[in-house]
Amino acid sequence: MKYLSRPEELILLTVWKLKDEAYGVQIRKYVQKMTGKYWSIGSIYVPLDRLENKGFLESEKGEATSERGGKSKRYYRITQEGLDQLEALQEIHKKFWQDLPDASFKKS
Repeated sequence: MKYLSRPEELILLTVWKLKDEAYGVQIRKYVQKMTGKYWSIGSIYVPLDRLENKGFLESEKGEATSERGGKSKRYYRITQEGLDQLEALQEIHKKFWQDLPDASFKKS
């Protein structure tokens, strides 16, 4: 099994969630919304490249648009191997979280 870094895992989940709208800017917006943290554009594209190299994502360029100055968007989609990886990670997370005390305690 190829383990993922936490940013890779979050980005892979985001691509799966966004489906046909999974391109750089949208991925970044969603990850920032969900984490409440600022993510630089590089902190999105570096993991996207790694995930594609690992076979967990595929990408293709969309058509160029005038609103983007003639540039095209690169759309990402999760592969079956990526889905299998997320399923395996979910099982690992369940094992680690199993039998832990309740973490919803209040600090004084």
